[in-house]
Amino acid sequence: MFWILTILLSLGLGSTAMADGGHNHHAVPTLKNQTTTSVNITGNVITLTFGPIDLPTSHDGELAASMPKHNFQLPKDMYMIGYKSAVFTKDGRELPKNYLHHILMLNNDKPSVSCPGEPLFFAGAGLEMTETHFPDGYGVKLAKGEHLMSIVAFYHKAPPTKDVMATFTMYMAPADKPVKEMEVYQVGVNVVCYSKFDQRGADQTDEGIEIKPGVQVHSASLKFLMDGCVKFAYPHGHDELLMISLEDKSNKQTLLRTVPDVDLDGTFREFHTHQIYKNSGGFSVLQSNDYEMVMVHHHPLQKSELQHGMGNYLLYMTPGACPAQKTAMPPK
Repeated sequence: MFWILTILLSLGLGSTAMADGGHNHHAVPTLKNQTTTSVNITGNVITLTFGPIDLPTSHDGELAASMPKHNFQLPKDMYMIGYKSAVFTKDGRELPKNYLHHILMLNNDKPSVSCPGEPLFFAGAGLEMTETHFPDGYGVKLAKGEHLMSIVAFYHKAPPTKDVMATFTMYMAPADKPVKEMEVYQVGVNVVCYSKFDQRGADQTDEGIEIKPGVQVHSASLKFLMDGCVKFAYPHGHDELLMISLEDKSNKQTLLRTVPDVDLDGTFREFHTHQIYKNSGGFSVLQSNDYEMVMVHHHPLQKSELQHGMGNYLLYMTPGACPAQKTAMPPK
């Protein structure tokens, strides 16, 4: 992948957002390209706008970015209670979801629990672009002055398209609303911590794990590094995904089982609302237990193009086990 050597990063911030002068407490790969990002805060809504940029474009660095990293700060303590993403052209024309590869939102002042030594990945979206609303009364704290960062990547195989843009919108709780703070924990069948990318197998790249023709099942063992009570689980997958799940092997319980809506050829459409785990009661994950992530794909036999898959969850949880152990599958 070849990249423009000159970095032109224009920080077009809203009047209530403060620019970060490149501060970075945790090592994150340098990202290069020519385009702009802006941040606007209006009331309880924060909107990041990326672009315009012409597609296709390559990816740079271990976090596979199409644009430079963008640093910003908030003028006061706020709690994120949901988010959404969009991809479109400068003139407002909506584009297919798979034009967006990913948006990552990082907090460089708060270390990740799931990926020691890395900054906290607190929100984001892939081609699923699922709109997220946490259970009422729960949120993720973003403190005044913390060094936040966004990273965006567009699909490098997208057809030639001029002036492509994306937005990532965060919904914040009103200042007078009591909010219980949640931790954010990422899990996946594919390697999710960029500091461990050198441990990936020969069949795994930035795009995910290679999916061979027919049905393929991939799994990965998991040990949690904290006890938590999961209130919300944001799923991420690619085309040809049939299912992802999180299994508690110690208690022989399926905690999460998420099935996407796909086209006849396996092209990803969306995760329907009833497939998104959201429960104020939550379910426990424990350091003492053994867990497994599983993903199932089907690659049509007549397709000669390579396909790579991912099966991830971004888990939003309060610290400590739930008051009473609950199963994750919601009641009918």
